[in-house]
Amino acid sequence: MNQQSVIELITQLDSPKIKFAFTDIDGVLRGKTISRQKFLDGLADGYGFCDVVWGWDSADVPYDNGRTTGWQSGYPDASVHIDLATFRQLPWEDGLPFFLADFDAVAACPRSLLRRVAEQGRAMGFHAEFAQEFEWFNFRETPHSLQEKGFRQLEPLTPGMFGYSILRPSLESGFHNDLFDLLTRFDIPLEGLHTETGPGVYEAAIAHDEVVRAADKAALFKTSVKEIAYRHGLVATFMAKWNADLPGCSGHIHQSLWNREQTKNLFFDAEQPNRMSELMRHFIAGQLHCLPYITPMFAPTINSYKRLVEGAWAPTTLTWSVDNRTTALRVLNRNEALTRVEHRVSGADTNPYLALAAALASGLYGVRHKLTLETAASVGNGYADKQYGILPTNLAEATRAMAASPIASELFGVEFVDHFVRTRDWEWRQYAQQVSDWELKRYFEII
Repeated sequence: MNQQSVIELITQLDSPKIKFAFTDIDGVLRGKTISRQKFLDGLADGYGFCDVVWGWDSADVPYDNGRTTGWQSGYPDASVHIDLATFRQLPWEDGLPFFLADFDAVAACPRSLLRRVAEQGRAMGFHAEFAQEFEWFNFRETPHSLQEKGFRQLEPLTPGMFGYSILRPSLESGFHNDLFDLLTRFDIPLEGLHTETGPGVYEAAIAHDEVVRAADKAALFKTSVKEIAYRHGLVATFMAKWNADLPGCSGHIHQSLWNREQTKNLFFDAEQPNRMSELMRHFIAGQLHCLPYITPMFAPTINSYKRLVEGAWAPTTLTWSVDNRTTALRVLNRNEALTRVEHRVSGADTNPYLALAAALASGLYGVRHKLTLETAASVGNGYADKQYGILPTNLAEATRAMAASPIASELFGVEFVDHFVRTRDWEWRQYAQQVSDWELKRYFEII
């Protein structure tokens, strides 16, 4: 969509305002509603936006170790450009025009990073086709009630464990139908929506698309679900593990490389073992090789690592398989059209731009360096297959590995890695300063 056609469209819609947004480093959607005139005036040269959004955490607390911006720079405005190709209308806000935006001159901008990685793939002759799927829990709460209850004794949307239930969605048909229908109208079409095992938990698979558009849809999906939930008196959470006794929430990434014309899936080769092309094997080898050094891109929070434990439907080892849900990478290739690699490390708490950038960049690394897939496919229990290594077990360990790795800088650039690992180090230090309920119960009286 060119600038003139956008101007004509916005004029025809006769909307007095538009909304635009972007994700910060944590994947939180930040943005503004601006007047139609301000939108039109900034199309050519962009808009000023306070760069504090790259200098604070998800709770709006400024980093004490930041270089991208900070008190030392006075938090000036940075230039934001709206991507006109991302035009949508918000169906739950009377068709309000909506766009995504980029901070092109800020190395920390996740969407800009993914665009650069996608361009590397195109330069190598590939069309990257990706999709992300999410699990999340829904509660009969409000932001106020969460605070009043101290996030304890929360009421789930429905009780009990009932995965793939036909009954539960019919009980909440208004919410269920709004999710499917409103997301589709917002250009986030779903391939499937169902309950997962756990009280009030849903899973949705977003239709696959070109990798940047796929990340756009995934990032917007999370906030859209929360907004739709609000309208039904609910709160949705995408925490990786909100309750120690229940399964965690995944954000699996489905990925394939096609030729430029999108007529051939380059991961499929009927003549090769397991129908896996040499390109696919290079791609998987690259992902396994890089994974220990870029884990925070897939597991970015303290809570992420509560999900990555044995027997919790999330991987812990550097493994791959053919259709085995206990490994880090899962090959699905019953036919050419559907052949793909599922990256199962990624949780629902990821920033989709960073997770997809990490998946694609590490796969392309294997292709570029023609890495050999020396590890054998895991058969049976992938948790027990530790011969090739295990994933980092906490954010501090994962962040140290990324900070020290030349691979991370090669994949994402020195500036981005420096900023990102500083934010993850900050996150770990905020956690380390807290006194938990577990500590009080264990030590208060008896020690």
